[in-house]
Parts: sequence; structure tokens; C-alpha cells
Amino acid sequence: MNTSDLIGHSQIVTHLTSAVSMGKISHAYILHGEKGMGKKFLARYFAKLLQCESPVNDALGRLCPCNECKSCKQADGDNHPDIITVTHEKAGIGVDDIRLQVNGDIAVKPYSSRYKIYIIPEADKMTEAAQNALLKTVEEPPEYGILFLLADNTENLLPTIHSRCVSLQLRPEKDELIRKYLSEALGITGPGADIAVSFAGGNIGKAVKYAGSEEFDRVKSDVVEFLRQIDTITPGEVLSKVKDLAAYKADFKECIDLMQLWFRDILVYKTTGDEGRIIFKDEKRYIKKLASLLDYEKINEAASGMNEAKKRLDSNVNFDTTIELMLINMIKTAKGQEER
Repeated sequence: MNTSDLIGHSQIVTHLTSAVSMGKISHAYILHGEKGMGKKFLARYFAKLLQCESPVNDALGRLCPCNECKSCKQADGDNHPDIITVTHEKAGIGVDDIRLQVNGDIAVKPYSSRYKIYIIPEADKMTEAAQNALLKTVEEPPEYGILFLLADNTENLLPTIHSRCVSLQLRPEKDELIRKYLSEALGITGPGADIAVSFAGGNIGKAVKYAGSEEFDRVKSDVVEFLRQIDTITPGEVLSKVKDLAAYKADFKECIDLMQLWFRDILVYKTTGDEGRIIFKDEKRYIKKLASLLDYEKINEAASGMNEAKKRLDSNVNFDTTIELMLINMIKTAKGQEER
């Protein structure tokens, strides 16, 4: 958890480092944003900074942990006695989890540090009873108590919790920043990195996951194999493709996202004629072919069909029926221009 690992979220980093520098720390923060944005990393980093015995300034003049003191080493080893991460065994965080791990513990003064810091991942999974149990601690914390509530969806948090916390939203980062991180920090470059960055939609955690995932490579390979044949495959062959892609049922919306990137490439190339803007760079031949075959109306029809399939999956419509219908419509779309 070094300063060099703080990628993006400059406004939040500035807000928190300034608060630490001026000694104006809130007793409770809500860090919220899409899964993979870095909420837990930020919470752990600033917990480490708050507990550091000898903070220093980095090259940008920001206050940061020294990384040398006992407290920093404990934080890096995830065994700091005054930085507590709330866990839960069930699907949600129950009232007993909060009473035992937060309310009952915060009454005891810090073991060795200035603060006692509680990080609650998936805070939006707290039951209403758990949130009500936490409310008193949020309203009247001891002066040494600090809470970081991490949430994907703040709509599940009670207004009374919201109103008593400083809310900081993590937003998507620029593709250039994420691509630079993949290249310089992880050594990941080339078309695979470009697809991971585009697919992640500004979410650095997703980009890292996809760029280094063999499973994602398999999904991408199977989806691309289908898309290469989209203008030649027969409707009768769709059933076998549905069975192939059903292997990724749990994360099928990722398959649809890849298909949408493919049609995005078709649209971009058709509009600009610029090969350099194609994301699937290894598939230029197929992208250019389909761009010449399809008009804008057909491309939009394919995009609408994929969006509709996502909605159907969210509504728990039969999986096989939804995917079969989407693929058949996509194939008809690709063939339609030729048949005119």
C-alpha cells in the first residue's frame, strides 16, 4: 500500500490527505462506486496513513505513510490491532456482526495507536437492523473512532446513515491512465491490454482482472470465434453456439459486453475509416468486412438487441431463450445487408 499504488481518484485522495494534514478527520466515511474501483485499497491506505507514526510528504507534496514504522508494517501485513476489517459469513451483514465487531469493540480504547479504525466492506449488504445498530456508533463515536463504509450501491443504506457520514464517490478513470498502469506497473501491453482497458469502462480493478485472466481470454476467444462467423453462420447452427456460450452463464453479460465492443469497432471504422481506433486489432479483417456490409441502421439494431438481452437476463427471463433470440437477431442483422 504505497503512494505509487494510488491510481486515479485524485479528488478523493486530495480530500483525505488534506483532512489528515489539517487534523480534520471525519468520524465516518462512505466510499462508494462500482466493484473493482479500489474502495478497499483506499480505505486501507488511509487507515495506514492515519496510524503512521512518522508521516512524510511524497514527490507531489502529499502526506503519505512512512512505510518504515511498526504501525505501517503491521498495516501492510494486515495485522494492525487498531485497524479492524468487519467480516461476515452470511450473504448479508447481520446485527450480531455489527454488535460484536464494531459496537462492542469500539468501547475499548486503541491498543497502540491514536485511532481505532473500522473498515466495513460491502456495507450496502447490512440488514436494516444492522444499520440501526451501527447508527448509534456513527452518531456518537468515541473521539478515536473512525469508520469507512464501503458500498457498491448506496441506495441500500439508510438515510440516517448517509446523513452522518462524509460520502465520497469513486468514478471511472480515463483509459489512458489505466493503460499506463497496466504497462508500467504490470508489464501488460498489446491488443489484450487494449481490450481489457476498453472492456473495463474506467474501472482499474476490472482492467487488471481481465488483462491477467486466462478465463477471460477463453471467454473472449469463444465470443470472437462466433463473431467472425456472424455473416456466414446459419440459424440452424445457433443452438450449438448457445450451448457453447452457456458455459459462461454466470457472467454472460460479459460476453454481451464483448459483442458490443465488436460492434462498436464496426461503427467506429465505418464512421472514420481509421484502423488505429479499432479495439480488436487482431480482427481488423473481419471488422472491416462487416463495416462494408452493414449500414448504420443494422448496427443500431444489433446494439439494441444486445441491450434488450441484458434487460431480459436482469429480469430472469429464460437464459437459453434469451441468448438464442439475441444471436439469431444478430445473425439476421449481419446477413440482412447482403440479402437486399
